[in-house]
Amino acid sequence: MDPIIIGSALLCLILHLLMRHHLRRRSGLPLPPGPRGYPVLGAIPLIGPAAHSSLATLSKRYGPIMYLKLGNCPVVVASTPSSARAFLTTLDVQFANRPNNIISAKDTTYNGNNMTFANLTPRWKLLRKVSSLHMLNSKALSSWAPVRRSELLLMLRSIHSSSEQGQQVVLPELLVCTTGNIIGLVMLSRRVFDIRGEELSQFKSVLEDMLTGGGMFNIGDFVPWIAWMDLQGIQAKMKGVHQRFDAMVTRMLAEHAASAAERAGRPDFIDLVLANRVGENSETLSDVNIKGLITDMFIAGTDTSSIMIEWALTELIKNPTILKRAQSEMDVVIGRERLLEESDIPNLPYLQAICKEALRKHPSTPLSLPHYSFQPCEVDGYYIPANTRLLINIWAIGRDPNVWDEPMKFDPERFINGKGAKIQPNGSDFELIPFGAGRRMCVGKQAGMIFLQYLLGALVHTFDWAVPEGEEIDMSETPGLALPKAVPLKAFATPRLAPAVYM
Repeated sequence: MDPIIIGSALLCLILHLLMRHHLRRRSGLPLPPGPRGYPVLGAIPLIGPAAHSSLATLSKRYGPIMYLKLGNCPVVVASTPSSARAFLTTLDVQFANRPNNIISAKDTTYNGNNMTFANLTPRWKLLRKVSSLHMLNSKALSSWAPVRRSELLLMLRSIHSSSEQGQQVVLPELLVCTTGNIIGLVMLSRRVFDIRGEELSQFKSVLEDMLTGGGMFNIGDFVPWIAWMDLQGIQAKMKGVHQRFDAMVTRMLAEHAASAAERAGRPDFIDLVLANRVGENSETLSDVNIKGLITDMFIAGTDTSSIMIEWALTELIKNPTILKRAQSEMDVVIGRERLLEESDIPNLPYLQAICKEALRKHPSTPLSLPHYSFQPCEVDGYYIPANTRLLINIWAIGRDPNVWDEPMKFDPERFINGKGAKIQPNGSDFELIPFGAGRRMCVGKQAGMIFLQYLLGALVHTFDWAVPEGEEIDMSETPGLALPKAVPLKAFATPRLAPAVYM
């Protein structure tokens, strides 16, 4: 290679580094505190498989706003309500992008063409608009309430059948089947799973691989020049996961197109998206965007929802006094002659408190998906360089002893008479942000709350729950983008309502 070209490139690099250093010095502000790390790898060796827990431990030493280098990627971590608020209010727009160099997520996000990993562009706004308008706003959610009720009833009948046969119920399988079929009926006008079908097992496997593999710290995402080595096999694994999921979505879309005549006058979500794929500024959703959107909906609407419900019911089984109080409240409001209806939920404050407590202690997404800023900024007296990733440690905020009394205790009462009485998980109260906050807050937060309150409430109202006598419930987590129980919850269900309710 020409020595002049090499010399020019080195000069440009030096000038770039000097300019960045000059800008930082000119600001007169320090970087946030954080670990120095190691050559090349930075702080990667300090981050264990459970990144949320490792970062929470480090933040106790370095503070609520912590700066560290992961490989050659600058990262800032907010671990308290006030630090999260500082980034996601004043600097919300600036940090509303996603990093575009996460190699392990390239395939599963359709190269950033889904809604979750798209940058703050007109196309992202169109994806969010059609999702909200046709599926996730209050009006749309009300329109598919009958679907939720019918699938819930099928789940309860399956549990009742297991109870008659003296069998334990494997909760995650039932919940994924139920939520997956709800999403399938709303999006594609079809149930997609049978509880004993092979497709459900395959789908659950793909989801687990995507959510656990996607949350692992892949060294190639932070040190790109050694990404080809794929030391842990993460990139290859995620590519395989994408191929399996994409094949399922492709097949669903083909079947959906073939059955168009059957839906005449009864458009589903995909029909409406296809009919409104051109935005106000002629921005158009491609077939790849629509595939990514379907993937987003299935992931957010199935596994994350089932994880929240499973953790909540697990805590209730471990705390029978809380379970009995919830059942007593529902017996007064609903009685034992009918099922819980969604319209009952506003009259069940203790059930709502249980759900908020489960979201506090067991957020389905412990670390926010990474936010990204192309520009430097100042936060709470610290200088944040350009091209920095931002992580909000939602898990750490929910367990902060400066915010919550006895944070390791499962205590719904804190949301009735305690400090949390007025706190809502809607993105405004940063003490409880299980769905994130700001403009990148989960668009499906309202649907997520309905799934959690309605399905959990029905399970608690219709059955008594217990594990075999003397058996200890394993409370360990499987780390990743989501935090499922490492050992799925299995429990005996005993019907507690009038027999006709289950018919």
